[in-house]
Amino acid sequence: MSSHRFTDEQIEQLKDNPHVKNVSDKAITYEEEFKELFISEYTAGKLPSQIFKDAGFDTEVLGSDRIKSFSSRIKQQFDRAEGFEDQRKYSSGRPRVNGLTPEEKIERLEAKNEILQQEIDFLKRVRLINRKSISGIDQTRPSRKSMNSSKEN
Repeated sequence: MSSHRFTDEQIEQLKDNPHVKNVSDKAITYEEEFKELFISEYTAGKLPSQIFKDAGFDTEVLGSDRIKSFSSRIKQQFDRAEGFEDQRKYSSGRPRVNGLTPEEKIERLEAKNEILQQEIDFLKRVRLINRKSISGIDQTRPSRKSMNSSKEN
């Protein structure tokens, strides 16, 4: 995300553009038709900033960084099988647990068990190291008896 925020006037100006699906003070969502137009114009040899100008955008408002990042993002989307379609609606980011086969459930539980076992082994090693360092400190420390006898002298 860009650190440049749009003013209320700029947001209204961008909303009036037919190529804009949604706009906030931080981000713009473009219509799929504009993405297709952009890639066709770009492959024909036009510069990204010129494509935005021809589409009715004020390139000063958008800024060169936002145009460059849009251009690179659209090139990546053009290369993928799904195309320009927004993929966020198809995955929530959380792994699915409903509808798994018993084999898949067992596989996930085994992987989770292995990770937990590694964590336990790591904590055991840390605990052992701490015990060794504490016992080493105790051996170098003078005992209370020897401290009391030195005070008497």
